[in-house]
Amino acid sequence: MGENLGLDYMVEGTQYGPLIDKAQFERVSAYLEKGKKVAKVLVGGETFSGKGYYAAPTIFLDPPGDSVIYKEEIFGPVVCVRTFETEDEAIALANDTAYGLAGSVYTQDVNRALRVSSKVRAGTVGVNCSSIVGPQVPMGGFGQSGDGRELGEYALAHYTEPKSIWIK
Repeated sequence: MGENLGLDYMVEGTQYGPLIDKAQFERVSAYLEKGKKVAKVLVGGETFSGKGYYAAPTIFLDPPGDSVIYKEEIFGPVVCVRTFETEDEAIALANDTAYGLAGSVYTQDVNRALRVSSKVRAGTVGVNCSSIVGPQVPMGGFGQSGDGRELGEYALAHYTEPKSIWIK
């Protein structure tokens, strides 16, 4: 890929930044190597050095449902795309996870968007977009993707100590 990729985060036009540290770089690199063995790489799949630890944005197509790249949270610029035949199959694939931070539904049918998004077990579901975060809307996940909510009125519970007094 070379060095001239617009990687210097201090320079205007930077395309993307480095991973947080060497440990995360090594973790993501290991996932990329495992992914290349079980799925088709549509784009990316490389790591490279610059002024930091970089992994190219990567898309894996149709990894096996039991593969680590499909089942685990990578926390890197990696996405797995699985194909499906029916709406029910898509919902089953989306919910076949221990996690549930966010999901997306892409369709021109508003009724389908509402029906499918209500059945996807995730803290946030975007319709025709990825996750959007707003200060008035709670953000958090289902399953192993979080405990509680950030933002919105739900987040205030973290800062309160409710107390009940009963008098009879």
